[in-house]
Amino acid sequence: MKLEFCKYQGAGNDFIMIDNRSLFFPKINSDLIAGLCDRKFGIGADGLILVEPSEKYDFTMVYYNADGKPGTMCGNGGRCTVAYANRLGIIDDTAVFDAVDGLHEAFIKAERVHLKMADVSTVQEFKDHLFVNTGSPHHITFVDTVSNTDVYNLGRSIRYGAPYFDEGANVNFVEQEGPATFKVRTYERGVENETLSCGTGVTAVALASHKIKKTSANKLTLNTLGGSLEVSFEPDNNTYKNVFLIGEATFVFKGEISV
Repeated sequence: MKLEFCKYQGAGNDFIMIDNRSLFFPKINSDLIAGLCDRKFGIGADGLILVEPSEKYDFTMVYYNADGKPGTMCGNGGRCTVAYANRLGIIDDTAVFDAVDGLHEAFIKAERVHLKMADVSTVQEFKDHLFVNTGSPHHITFVDTVSNTDVYNLGRSIRYGAPYFDEGANVNFVEQEGPATFKVRTYERGVENETLSCGTGVTAVALASHKIKKTSANKLTLNTLGGSLEVSFEPDNNTYKNVFLIGEATFVFKGEISV
């Protein structure tokens, strides 16, 4: 079978995008998905995303991690999916779509995709870290100098350690750079390595930073290895509402591969 695909990236977080509105793709074949994401023997990506039909809305986003397993919500992947749906002609500059964590709204403005994330009502504070679920689970640790942090080894030990174990959590290391600016590096489960950025991760960092009063701003800049992202939100008592992840979602190339 010849498989047509597009490659997209958002702040260096890269994805294989497939138009699966005809539901032809063999989703149960996790080895195929992992093989396509393999950077040496396949196309290479942090994940694979299928655009499928939706009964009520513009489309459905179906996300798989690079290990071939179904993933939880991916923020940068969601932004790339909106850009891809625009390229396919499914949407113009606004979208409402289904994802694994529920309904999402988005719009494209000045080549940047603004993706509305789920409301967050719980930011858990512990002695040396925080935990926030922004559609995916995120462990957050603040450090003095994130560039000197052993993200792979520390992240991997936390990802597989208590209380996460096999289910795991994404692990974010954060350095505050200014009143509303933070530097973030993330170890992602499913990829099992550091990625150049993580959309749900920077969203979790933004909300956690506000919750523990490291910032009073409600629009933050998050600098990652792959580029800058913005997160805006509205605090409402103990809940963060109208949470938006904002940044470019860039078409890289189109291709065809025999599988």
